[in-house]
Amino acid sequence: MKPFLTELFKDQSYDDKNFFLIAGPCVIESKELLEEVADKVSGICRNLGIPYVFKSSYRKANRTSASSFTGIGDHEALSLLKATGEKFGLPTTSDIHAHEEAAVAAEYADILQIPAFLCRQTDLLIAAGETGKIVNVKKGQFLSGPSMKFAVEKIRSTGNDKIMLTERGTTFGYQDLVVDYRNIPWMQEHQVPVVMDVTHSLQQPNQTSGITGGNPQLISTIASAALAAGADGLFIETHPDPANAKSDGANMLRLDLMEALLEKLVKIRKAVV
Repeated sequence: MKPFLTELFKDQSYDDKNFFLIAGPCVIESKELLEEVADKVSGICRNLGIPYVFKSSYRKANRTSASSFTGIGDHEALSLLKATGEKFGLPTTSDIHAHEEAAVAAEYADILQIPAFLCRQTDLLIAAGETGKIVNVKKGQFLSGPSMKFAVEKIRSTGNDKIMLTERGTTFGYQDLVVDYRNIPWMQEHQVPVVMDVTHSLQQPNQTSGITGGNPQLISTIASAALAAGADGLFIETHPDPANAKSDGANMLRLDLMEALLEKLVKIRKAVV
């Protein structure tokens, strides 16, 4: 594990041979939702020795329809994210969308996430790097793993070497994504930890309804294959009631299915390391 990750998880007890988990609801809807998910997932991770980062977006900037829910307000959402992390002793992450957001979000989150569609935005990457926070860049659906070296170089140019890359599938046609697992070792060649975004890789975008679809029944398949391919971490969005979630309900894991899934994945990890 990279030193910056060891520092990130210093307050957690875990198996250092395990994968790490980034998980939470897609978007911050309420204090109650954040605490329910953080409490449940952190307990499972403690029992299984999995280091855990709590994730939720304070604002959803990339929505298909103008009528889609975008958030409860930046300041309120970021405050809830930070409070949840402090209450449960968890590092936190949220995504940023413009360079002026980096310094603000860095006051609340431990990891700044760069959305896949924005992974080439130089000013955004530079601003994130300049905060000194860990920066997790999602690979664009339109890029190869080797081409992500340019995103890494931009962040490193700020003197910040605390970088992670996340695979989240590659565009296939208009309404589907496929995962090329070669991207995991290819991106690890950039000397950074690589995460598999399990749930977003199962999205089905560009639906005529204006709401992105998904294939959550394949979450276990994608996660299992990623660990077999050597992924350092997994990203799984989860919600107690995905059907009524305000964002990405079609591909999130139902919260009550998380424990059984992680139990299986820990066994796979032990078999491959």
